[in-house]
Amino acid sequence: MCTAATYKTKDFYFGRTLDYEFSYGDEIVVTPRAYAFHFREAGEMERHYGMIGMAHVAEGCPLYYEAVNEKGLGMAGLNFVGNAFYGEKRQDRDNIAQFEFIPWILGDCASVSEARKKLERINLINTPFNDRLPLAQLHWIIADRNGAVTVESVREGLRIYENPAGILTNNPPFDEQMFRLNNYMNLSAKEPVNRFSDTLPLHAYSRGMGALGLPGDLSSGSRFVRAAFVKMNSISGDSENESVSQFFHILGSVDQQRGCCEVSEGKYETTIYTCCCNCDKGIYYYTTYENHQITAVDMHREDLDGKKPVRYSPVYGEHIYRQN
Repeated sequence: MCTAATYKTKDFYFGRTLDYEFSYGDEIVVTPRAYAFHFREAGEMERHYGMIGMAHVAEGCPLYYEAVNEKGLGMAGLNFVGNAFYGEKRQDRDNIAQFEFIPWILGDCASVSEARKKLERINLINTPFNDRLPLAQLHWIIADRNGAVTVESVREGLRIYENPAGILTNNPPFDEQMFRLNNYMNLSAKEPVNRFSDTLPLHAYSRGMGALGLPGDLSSGSRFVRAAFVKMNSISGDSENESVSQFFHILGSVDQQRGCCEVSEGKYETTIYTCCCNCDKGIYYYTTYENHQITAVDMHREDLDGKKPVRYSPVYGEHIYRQN
């Protein structure tokens, strides 16, 4: 279970939480322009835009959970179990495996509009990376500073939705998630007004009652509503520190705490990491469950004309600043 979000001040920010009961061995990976992506059915991409994101590296290949390219386009894959469907190869389409989708888009597209054109030819196929890494059932958010779309490959075909909220969680399908926001249109950051009855002396007895009814459980549908409300009402300054701090607070509203979501006997889902990328500057910020200190990796401090991905292990263990 995960949540992805966009946020714009002076710069554009894109990131997500990754919520799961275990890690595959995540690394922050900068893939330079000359690293060759070998697609199973679509040939080789020898040159492409540089990108940065969190990935599991298998057989030397970065399998990105989310990434942002040097042009400011971001993309993230989130669990979509029970609804995702990948088909067989088709001669009239670009046949792309699920694990290739992020580099196939980010390597070649500088904007959401360019990505939409490329999506017209895609056929997501049911090819796993290997026997140890089966197909992940995902849907995706693709975003730049001008907008966002959600991409879902379902049994009926490929669905592309405009995403005006700039938020994505998991199930149900995105159009149902967006429709559900209608149930909460009366929520507000302001104090509530008594509309119940003009003959009853009702009043707000606490701050924050304008958002009374905002769902607080950990389900993906409720996290979608909560993240959308917090993001749409968020205010921060334009500086990098203020913007990044506010972004982490937005996603902090949907944190998964160990012990609150049991997925099997003795196993609990947690927010393994939270990330925020300044898409204009190519700086990837992240925290982990055990480390709330924000850590940064700058894509442009690496050789983006190189051929070998640059890998950083996440910083774990709580870092506490002692004032005395």
